[in-house]
Amino acid sequence: MVIFRLIYSKINMKIAFLSLLGLFCFTGIQAQKRVSDLTIVYDAVITTGTAEPKLADAFDGATTTVYLKGGLSRSEMQSALASFTTIHDARTGSAVVLQEVGGQKVLIRMTAEDWKDKNRRYEGISFTTTDETKQLAGYTCKKAVASLKDGSTFTVYYTEELQPENNHYNSQFTNLRGLPLEYELQQGKLTIKYVVAQVSLNPVPVSKFDIPKSGFREMSYEESKKGRRN
Repeated sequence: MVIFRLIYSKINMKIAFLSLLGLFCFTGIQAQKRVSDLTIVYDAVITTGTAEPKLADAFDGATTTVYLKGGLSRSEMQSALASFTTIHDARTGSAVVLQEVGGQKVLIRMTAEDWKDKNRRYEGISFTTTDETKQLAGYTCKKAVASLKDGSTFTVYYTEELQPENNHYNSQFTNLRGLPLEYELQQGKLTIKYVVAQVSLNPVPVSKFDIPKSGFREMSYEESKKGRRN
């Protein structure tokens, strides 16, 4: 009888240990929340590039707002001189870019191949996470260094507490295991730092992803590329 009690006690201890281990594993999995609806507002800060004052002025005081809903994303950059909006559908890969500069309103339609071409420099991007952390918008963020195939790098602070279900909304962060809350972007000779101002998990209206049917002059992606080269 004593032997049976010992065996029974050991079995109970083993079950308790496995249950506790399962609880820890479950807690670790749940630590990162996958989100479908998300709104992020970033403030843009020019850190270098005084050689291009006009371009710097265009970004002076700019804010960027990113809306995510399922496979749909909308990124809006607003400044005193210009606004740029990109609406992307991760399911089809297509996108629409809306530009308003100096009173000129242009709509550029992009196929999945156009989108891939536009973001080709980020193909194969990799991230090396460091031990450095900081608090941003109430989230603990890890510092990572991104390495591109052209040899360039940039830094990003990201939280592992949130993970967008749609990780194709920004080609810079497709391989990032979390949500970027501070990062850098090269625009010509300018380095623009984006720092989070607000994060909201409230539902995003589907109307945010409607494409304007009038008021914009339409051009193809190839036409827009020729314009940049001229």
